Amino acid sequence: MKQQQQHATPRRFDVLAIFTSTSLVAALGVPWHGITHGYHPGLWVLLGLMLAWNGLSITAGYHRLWSHKAYSASLLPRLMFALGGALAVQNSIRNWCADHRNHHRHTDDPDLDPYSSRRGLWYSHMGWMLRDYPATTKDYSNITDLDRDPVVAWQHKHYLTLAFSLNILLPLALGWLFNDPMGGLLLLGFFRLVIGHHTTFLINSLAHAWGSQPYSDQNSSRDNPLIALLTYGEGYHNFHHTFQWDYRNGVRWYHFDPTKWLIKALSWCHLAHHLKQVAPEKIEQSRAKMQLAYASAQVLQSRPSNKEQWLNLLEAEYEQLVHSLNAWALCRQRKLELKTAKLKQRWDETELHHQLQELELNLNRQRRHWRLLTQQFA
Repeated sequence: MKQQQQHATPRRFDVLAIFTSTSLVAALGVPWHGITHGYHPGLWVLLGLMLAWNGLSITAGYHRLWSHKAYSASLLPRLMFALGGALAVQNSIRNWCADHRNHHRHTDDPDLDPYSSRRGLWYSHMGWMLRDYPATTKDYSNITDLDRDPVVAWQHKHYLTLAFSLNILLPLALGWLFNDPMGGLLLLGFFRLVIGHHTTFLINSLAHAWGSQPYSDQNSSRDNPLIALLTYGEGYHNFHHTFQWDYRNGVRWYHFDPTKWLIKALSWCHLAHHLKQVAPEKIEQSRAKMQLAYASAQVLQSRPSNKEQWLNLLEAEYEQLVHSLNAWALCRQRKLELKTAKLKQRWDETELHHQLQELELNLNRQRRHWRLLTQQFA
């Protein structure tokens, strides 16, 4: 135990030194250089590109690809995500994923979740990295599948060299192109790093404290569109914790989820494949279950005189909606099987097509009834 503590202490001071130094330089050095020398417009463009590179490497690479296996990727994107992860200075893929898988396995457990929200906003944001806690002990037994990825092994072995080169040497070189090496280091190195760190950390802190829970209330995760704007789509966190193997976080077409768009674009270029999606009926059932819970709670508070009648009505409508969803999903699955079988008979001439149309009409009616009923208690 004593030996373990001796090895752990320098790690805490290393992390504290990184956070302290980068924050001080970003807060003092960046504006000072801007006032005295100014920054070339090209450096601001590069800042945006490098922020996107390190941010998407965490969300599309570390998170959805390696932690959750939500899709598979070819060598090129895996290599770019590994480099971008070193640029982000959020530890190697192996260490990051080991913590994150424990977070999902033990969400909110103050003794087992590495960044449990039950220990407070400061702890879940960054405090968990500054001291030794039992929950932060690395458990590499949950990432044995990643050890078979040569990119993961390579990045882990050379992580410190990559992080130094990408965060010090690369910004200096890019700044030199605009005759301002120091400006490049300050803006593309320190300033970018601080922004990248704290926007990512919002997922562990604010996304477990501020927002809605449309899919599940079994843990503290929240959906928050504002956080999604800052984190490349990761702010739809309640959906993610409910359906963690889905490659999307923003499941609606209008949700701001650049990570989802990037993964889809990679699949069009044949650089990503086996994109996993939760069946739509399961998503809708989860939403309906939460709506039932919220509406039932409101009935108990606002209509105590005839609460049994309202509760029975809500339960009956919910059961009917679930029944319609299951029937629609079954017919839809049969349709896909017909298409896969490549039957000669045209799909729109089959009895199954007419059955599916009828089920969809009935389901839409049921959705309207359910929406009108639950809106009374919104």
